[in-house]
Amino acid sequence: MRGRNFATFRLTNLALLTTVALIIFVVEANIPPLTSIPGIKMGLANIVTLSVFYLYSRKDALMVLLVRVILGAFASGQIMTLPYSLSGGLLCFCVCALLFPLFPLKRLWLLSVIGAVFHNIGQIIIAIVLTGTPEIIWYLPILLISGTISGFFTGHAAQSLLFHLSTPNKS
Repeated sequence: MRGRNFATFRLTNLALLTTVALIIFVVEANIPPLTSIPGIKMGLANIVTLSVFYLYSRKDALMVLLVRVILGAFASGQIMTLPYSLSGGLLCFCVCALLFPLFPLKRLWLLSVIGAVFHNIGQIIIAIVLTGTPEIIWYLPILLISGTISGFFTGHAAQSLLFHLSTPNKS
């Protein structure tokens, strides 16, 4: 594939991956929480964003993230969470984009854990700014524990997906 055909193919694939991430985000938003602690969720749509880092580029991963977060807030009816999702997602993205070259595919799970930690830090920062309540910082350790667990899980899922995509079918 050359030129225009490749660009169309790439754009179509990115649109499909964004749609998959959005569907996962909306479905997860409608599943009852895993715990009674507010703000904790698995972040399964991040599997797609992590995969785009490896399949395409950082710029493409950023576009998938932004479209998913913005449309996800509207599609799930959770507009009030948009500043938290954007701040956490963008801080996570910036850190992952900087560290990405240091992490081969077999260490994607570790990049995901680091990203999840920074996602939580971004959320706490925006919560403090929006509420004017610095005491919210005491909630950070709880978020960091849950973020580490969910980052580990989503990182392994993305790593497994990418491994299977790169392995030729032997049937």
